[in-house]
Amino acid sequence: IAAYKGADLCSRLVKAGYDVTVIMTDSARKLVTEQTFLTLSRNPVITSLWEIPDWQPGHVNLADKADIFVVAPATANFIGKFANGIADDALTTFAISHDKPTILAPAMNPKMWKNQAVKDNCVTLKKRGILFCGPAKGHVACGADGEGRFEDVSVIFDTIEKTLTKGVKK
Repeated sequence: IAAYKGADLCSRLVKAGYDVTVIMTDSARKLVTEQTFLTLSRNPVITSLWEIPDWQPGHVNLADKADIFVVAPATANFIGKFANGIADDALTTFAISHDKPTILAPAMNPKMWKNQAVKDNCVTLKKRGILFCGPAKGHVACGADGEGRFEDVSVIFDTIEKTLTKGVKK
């Protein structure tokens, strides 16, 4: 469900005049198609490190251009990889190439959010200056209740705008 809310966030950002480039993992592509984000962002969707249209290393080139990096939803898998410097796909490779403000909007089952490894990874990222927006408390798609729900899209949007306006640096 959070993946669909990610599409809503993309749409709101584009409507507000932001140039949005979407990077999708293989897992994300099983929930929402790249065509959805291509249509909403009006930009090619990056899905692989190996399908770069020109000679430039796309993840580094995009990292140089991007004013902010937002992962919405940020899964336990992504958070763990990012905290430990693992770069094994387009998203994680971009993540460790980006040196400007970064916002993670976690979304996962409340039991996963409470897991000590996830908590430790979040502490590590916060110490590095990574901003977190959420998760919220409430009912999640799998039927559980608790903290782990994807934050409201309007809250994430406002956090992005405030971060860009303030020029918050890592």
